[in-house]
Amino acid sequence: MPKKILVPCGSGVATSNMAAEKLRKVLRDRGIDAQIQAVDFRSLASLASQADLIVSVAPHGEAKYPIRVINGIALLTGVGLEQCINEIVDALH
Repeated sequence: MPKKILVPCGSGVATSNMAAEKLRKVLRDRGIDAQIQAVDFRSLASLASQADLIVSVAPHGEAKYPIRVINGIALLTGVGLEQCINEIVDALH
């Protein structure tokens, strides 16, 4: 069964979609089955309980979620990308 990952940003359109596509490719290359969904922050609270992990590409304040949140800025910048990917992979196992 694929792991479900939410990738939020302010609008759920441009930034989160770019990061979601990068994450999709990297996880596929590592043989990890994941369903990755770009979302906006307004939808995050209602979707978090149905997901395994949140990989955020924008600050999301002090909101608390029932699942782990990982900073995914490296998916956009490339700086610290390997460390970010390793953290995501570890969280999925």
